[in-house]
Amino acid sequence: MASVKGDRLHGFRYIKRVMDRETVNDSDAAIEILAPAEQRTPLVFSSPHSGREYPADFLAASKLDAMAIRRSEDSFVDELFAQAPHLGAPLLKALFPRAFVDPNREPYELDPSMFTGPLPGFVNRRSPRVAAGLGTIARVVANGSDIYSRKLDFDEAHARIERCYRPYHDALEELITQTRTMFGTCVLIDCHSMPSIGGPMENDAGRRRQVDFILGDAHGRSCARPLTMLVEETLRGMGYSVVRNTPYSGGFITRNYGRPERGVHALQIEINRALYMNETTFERTDGLAEVARNMSLLVERLVELEPAALAA
Repeated sequence: MASVKGDRLHGFRYIKRVMDRETVNDSDAAIEILAPAEQRTPLVFSSPHSGREYPADFLAASKLDAMAIRRSEDSFVDELFAQAPHLGAPLLKALFPRAFVDPNREPYELDPSMFTGPLPGFVNRRSPRVAAGLGTIARVVANGSDIYSRKLDFDEAHARIERCYRPYHDALEELITQTRTMFGTCVLIDCHSMPSIGGPMENDAGRRRQVDFILGDAHGRSCARPLTMLVEETLRGMGYSVVRNTPYSGGFITRNYGRPERGVHALQIEINRALYMNETTFERTDGLAEVARNMSLLVERLVELEPAALAA
């Protein structure tokens, strides 16, 4: 993959890396699209939580140090699926961190207690994610620690959403539409990682997770059953332990875009971080190369899936 170009998507800056073309960088980009020179499969990969570019003013406003602020980050997930473009499928990834803006939420899921004044009427103040402190602009990181040392203005949240959230979803919608036009269907794989120990707001809080992968298909509503079965069987064949929908059944991206009756199938994949990284130091371990090889093999299996098998 040799090329990068800055471009505009509905007025937003982004980076698009295309195999075998010249390279141009864009330091203002919020998202990156890793694209094959020619898309050869109805697969689209999304990595909304692997961003690692923390704005200096955001860090200055946080009461957490530079390591603690990363607790919500799906570190290196984009690297685990980096072979997807070489196999003919685009990979969209956020460059901004989840603690700054979470694209796996509704556009405006906000906690009123975080803000200096009243919020507009269109804001969703009462979702389970807001109650947990994990809205579009999160109040806490994944271990429950408060992020901010001060209250925010709504204009600040609005600016982040316009700067980061909107480009991510504009790009994702465009990739899905283009893919469905080309192939008659689209298979969206939403890529995530999970802590090896349940967080304080989860039903397995404080317990070490024995499962390697969790597949979220909104309990069968976001994609055709053969897709979930193929991924589950492939991962089990690699020796991994796999469960479905517990405790993660799919976030906003999976549930919003997964419309099997319209030819769009969305499946969320959660990978146990202990398989590939040190969760204290945020360093890659030797396991990362093995997991990345296996994810490449999984992509190869998905490329072989006949679209007719996904008919809803």
